Amino acid sequence: LSSQKKFDEIKKANQAAAKKLVEDQFSSSSEDDDEDAEIKQGKILAKTFTVYTSQTDGDASELERTRQYVNEAFQSGAMTCLICIASVKRNQAVWSCCGCFCIFHLVCIQKWAKDSLFLVSSPLTDDDFGKKDYPWPCPKCRFEYKRSETPSRYYCYCGKVENPAVDPWLVPHSCGQICEREFKPSCGHKCLLLCHPGPCPPCPKMVTTTCHCKKAKPVPRRCSAKEWSCRLPCGRTLLCGQHTCENSCHAGDCQPCPRVSKQRCICGRQTAERLCASPQWQCDQVCGKPLPCGNHTCEQVCHAGPCGDCPRSGKRSCPCEKSKFTLPCTEDVPTCGDSCDKVLECGIHKCSQRCHRGPCEICRQEVEKQCRCGKHTKRMPCHKPYLCETKCTKIRDCQKHQCRRKCCPGNCPPCDQVCGRTLGCRNHKCPSGCHRGSCNPCPETVDVKCNCGKTVIKVPCGRERTIKPPKCKQLCSRPPTCHHSTQEKHYCHFGRCPPCRQPCQKALTCGHLCPVSCHDEALVKQTGVHQSAGPWEQPSEPAFIRTALPCPPCEVPIPVSPLPCHSANPYSCKRFCGRLLDCQNHTCMKECHHVTKSNGSADGKKAGPECSQCEEECTKPRPSGCPHRCVLPCHPGDCPSCLQMLKIKCHCKLSVLYIECLKLTCADLEEKELLISCKNQCPKELPCGHRCKEICHSGSCPLNCSQKVKLRCLCKRLKKEIQCSKIQEGQVSLECDALCKEMKRKASEIKEAEAKAAIEEEKRRQQAELEAFENRLKGRRKNKRRKDEVEVEQSSWQKYKNIIMLPVFGVAVVMV
Repeated sequence: LSSQKKFDEIKKANQAAAKKLVEDQFSSSSEDDDEDAEIKQGKILAKTFTVYTSQTDGDASELERTRQYVNEAFQSGAMTCLICIASVKRNQAVWSCCGCFCIFHLVCIQKWAKDSLFLVSSPLTDDDFGKKDYPWPCPKCRFEYKRSETPSRYYCYCGKVENPAVDPWLVPHSCGQICEREFKPSCGHKCLLLCHPGPCPPCPKMVTTTCHCKKAKPVPRRCSAKEWSCRLPCGRTLLCGQHTCENSCHAGDCQPCPRVSKQRCICGRQTAERLCASPQWQCDQVCGKPLPCGNHTCEQVCHAGPCGDCPRSGKRSCPCEKSKFTLPCTEDVPTCGDSCDKVLECGIHKCSQRCHRGPCEICRQEVEKQCRCGKHTKRMPCHKPYLCETKCTKIRDCQKHQCRRKCCPGNCPPCDQVCGRTLGCRNHKCPSGCHRGSCNPCPETVDVKCNCGKTVIKVPCGRERTIKPPKCKQLCSRPPTCHHSTQEKHYCHFGRCPPCRQPCQKALTCGHLCPVSCHDEALVKQTGVHQSAGPWEQPSEPAFIRTALPCPPCEVPIPVSPLPCHSANPYSCKRFCGRLLDCQNHTCMKECHHVTKSNGSADGKKAGPECSQCEEECTKPRPSGCPHRCVLPCHPGDCPSCLQMLKIKCHCKLSVLYIECLKLTCADLEEKELLISCKNQCPKELPCGHRCKEICHSGSCPLNCSQKVKLRCLCKRLKKEIQCSKIQEGQVSLECDALCKEMKRKASEIKEAEAKAAIEEEKRRQQAELEAFENRLKGRRKNKRRKDEVEVEQSSWQKYKNIIMLPVFGVAVVMV
């Protein structure tokens, strides 16, 4: 039973959840939730920009770029990690690039940096491997970071708080504090926004600054736009030293002088019109000035300064540079006749010709040459290269393809094939050269549009399949699907339009118009489609279909009758029937109903066969003292006599009696007193402590106790039996006689004698102690003998006191 009960509860819960899901799908409550989310987002943005806008008197025109980053942080799916192509949630650790401000998962960027460093350093084999700080790039903007800048902890955007707590009233991954990052370019101020993603906006501070040319008076301007021009001529002297800058007030150095003037070349032979900014120029004429030797002229092209000495003067060497000659500059240096011995182009052999002018011939010696890869050798002329036909089988740096170059010396070139692997977006292939490791993220972006296509957002390629469409503020332009000419205004959406809530207004058969909401496409649960084979079969989701329901009955009231239009017939007034039932005690409690007329019900007061039957118990009053109900159901006339037995206790509460209810209720006070008595002696105690002698009775017991008790005198020697009631009333007392008085006197004398004997005994004891003390003072038998015990003789009273006291105590005991 318990398992079946649990099964039914789960079944009901699933059905309720499915019903709620369907209702939510075809209702416009999602629009209300979207509006609430937008209101909350607007409050957070206003809180983030409050400090900045207070400095700009409410001007937020410079915040558009930052606002775009913050909106993407709120929008579901807009923030995407380009490494794993997954959404960045507000409870995940992230890292933001300082170059492009793109956000990545912290785990993803750590793996990216580690892989990048490995790929950069793995092909290196030099001695500095492991010592150089190889950089790793940002996956998006390729901004390079050092190895030491690899992120290891999760910080907020401004970098103040580590592991910022998730707060629904702050920008995701923000600490909520003021950013305080320095502006770029640096101006000395810091960002005033709350911790935010993306770049900081321009500096909103007001500073007093002058123009570029320093001619205008200083004026207060925004720090981000403190560089300004007064539009007056610059007037600064140009580099030519002759003219001034005629451009309007500008930043930086002045442009070169644009004027043209006649200027001579370096040698001074020609004059030409040239720009004033470039006064130094060379003509194309040879100098031609005579050299100091007097035989030759200068062969340099237009130059400044002296021409120098003749290049053929002084000592000159022969072509092989083994002999030197001192000859006039008009004579050529002869050959020395020795062998040339210059190293040929092969770098191994020397020229075997005699000293000659001009270049040496090619090396024609035959040598045993080894190919470039070192696998084959061949005898051939030295000047010819030797390349074998063996193809290299080494794997290139991509670790996928072989080199396949003929006679490769081992330094295989990078792979020249295209990578072609499918990127994480699943839409494009990697266009880079074949490489190791992960491919760079897809740089493409995709437009995600709303249903009408007027609202568009850009998302990274690959996210268009999982991201939610943007919220469009345009009204839905679809035609209505019901009989109305227009539909209710609602925003652009995907899927079916929400149900029409306009009044139906169809004409009913009675002529009135249907006032209920449109029911052309009502959502109705489809029943009887599938029956489960047993409790082990999982219940299927309820099937709902859209169907047109008929108009409900007309509820327009008719002026003559309070009934609606569709039920204008004999009707029920909705009050109680009120006809007297057969029990003659109650009336019919049914709602006003039709009654078949009969002889008894013709007057309209008695109940008919359609009236309810009385099923209540008899409620007539019972005789006084009878606690029982009538054994008959509700009936006319008097109730029968009660024959049930009553179980009651007697007056003394010790015995239980069974008496007929009729006898007890019909008896008078004396008879009731006898019926309730158990006929035993009363167990109650009188004030004197004796038991009552009367038979079981009601009320309090009589006070005249007849019990005999013993009365004694004050010394307890005399005694006498007297009735208890007299003693309680204080009528009788017993006085002591002469013998009692004599015994009292003897007892007092004995006490006085004992007191005197005790005093004498104390005096003798003190006297003995005094004597012993005096003997010790006299020094008798010091430390040699024991102290003498002082024997005290007993007095006559101590010897004979037992004999005297025994008879006295015996007499006292007898008196008691």
